[in-house]
Amino acid sequence: MSVITTHNLTKRFGLRAAVDTFSLSVEPGEVFGLLGPNGAGKSTLIKMLTTLLPSSSGQAMVAGYNVQRQPMEVQRRIGYVPQALSVDSTLTGYENMLILAKLYGVRRRQRLERIRTALHYVGLDTVAHRLVNTYSGGMIRRLEIAQATLHRPPVLFLDEPTVGLDPVARKAMWDLILQLRQDHNTTIFLTTHFMDEADVLCDRLAILYQGQQVAIGTPSTLKTGIPQTDATLDDVFIHYTGDYFTTQEDGGYHDTSTTRRTAKRLG
Repeated sequence: MSVITTHNLTKRFGLRAAVDTFSLSVEPGEVFGLLGPNGAGKSTLIKMLTTLLPSSSGQAMVAGYNVQRQPMEVQRRIGYVPQALSVDSTLTGYENMLILAKLYGVRRRQRLERIRTALHYVGLDTVAHRLVNTYSGGMIRRLEIAQATLHRPPVLFLDEPTVGLDPVARKAMWDLILQLRQDHNTTIFLTTHFMDEADVLCDRLAILYQGQQVAIGTPSTLKTGIPQTDATLDDVFIHYTGDYFTTQEDGGYHDTSTTRRTAKRLG
């Protein structure tokens, strides 16, 4: 049974369709990647699937529950790491985790062990009592994943998980994502602008362009499906979205500003 399914999922802002009749099925334990230029609708789609944004039409099911009609049930079964920072830098790593444990309803007698286990898993147990404003960008992202998986959800959503990270921290994040899938069979749905990241991490990919799905398949299938010898995922991306530089759908100032602020904070 699929863990994530959508059927003609649509989000309109006025007359503009940010996501247009998007249909998809993601299997248990799959790492599924969503590619597309800025403004293509990736973050809008994730926000709908995580109950943060109501859809205009269509249907979505996550972990067996209807996103529109059963949002609380969905929220209990997902973790979400947004592109923007989601930790309090004036608190320690442990204190950030404790707040989330209470919000997730983790029982008092289980909290300490659950937090210790989660921090150890992401390699932050030795810095648990340091202020987060002393953490590196990679450490912050690992703390955010620890928060998002504290309640052991079957589905994890990651919106640009390695934006602003240096190559070493990016590789560590890749290893952590793959380890989560291997150890807990976590289904992971992520967005990224890095083609090498998508190639390494994702079992399947969908490309979103101007709100519509223009391609879907495994990385190897997508690469062999375009008329180019020894194609890379960069070539695939350009093949399906190559003219977006000439459109007005590239996200503009707001998306660029948000991405750069996130990168600056993590850096």
